[in-house]
Amino acid sequence: MEDQQNVFAIQGLGKRYRGASDFAVRGIDIVCRGAEIVGLLGLNGAGKSTVIKCLTGFLPFEEGRIEICGHDIVTDAVAAKRCFGYVPDNRAVFARMTGREYLNFVADVYRVGGEDRKRRTEELSEVFGLGAKVDQLIESYSHGMRQKICLIAALIHRPRLWILDEPLTGLDPQSAKALREYMKAYKAEGNTVLYSSHNLDAVEKTCDRAVIIKQGTILANVDIKKFVAEKGKSLEEAFIDLFEG
Repeated sequence: MEDQQNVFAIQGLGKRYRGASDFAVRGIDIVCRGAEIVGLLGLNGAGKSTVIKCLTGFLPFEEGRIEICGHDIVTDAVAAKRCFGYVPDNRAVFARMTGREYLNFVADVYRVGGEDRKRRTEELSEVFGLGAKVDQLIESYSHGMRQKICLIAALIHRPRLWILDEPLTGLDPQSAKALREYMKAYKAEGNTVLYSSHNLDAVEKTCDRAVIIKQGTILANVDIKKFVAEKGKSLEEAFIDLFEG
């Protein structure tokens, strides 16, 4: 892991849940550099969420090593966690805060200065169409609005790594398009996006490559444009063939 261009590197990851006889994931190797969007794909139960939860430090693991921007997620956890923003699939927020109060809370955690947080809040509220609703209570938000406040919170400190777990859930088509466009713009600034989704059409349109997991191990790590060109099919069709073949 000496290559400083690596935004994150997972080496030999193995995770077994308490009481289980088998590993949920094992032998996982994923390296992501700056300025790329990487899709993390697989059927339900393949191990995608386990990989993400180990990467973000939510879960301990039995084998392997994970570094984010050169910081070990186990031995240098605080420094590693400052380098990423994470949007989970459960829209976990403090519902009795307004959107702005919640964003200020997250900005405090990451020590984002007053002017920077104000500018980022206004900019990102505009990007994701939250607008004046940022000053309303989160408990009044729809599912889509809660997803938007989670997206903004994960970006408030301008992390090198943006981790998205099923981010399109609850978003209307216009907001989903805005998210995909912002992912590309964020990549253009030299940042990295790890994007887990079942929406393979969106992955094909957005991601540079895909890591495909099957039953806890990596089945393929592909350049998406080359992969679909070689298969002569859409990513969704090629993906289904991989699992049915």
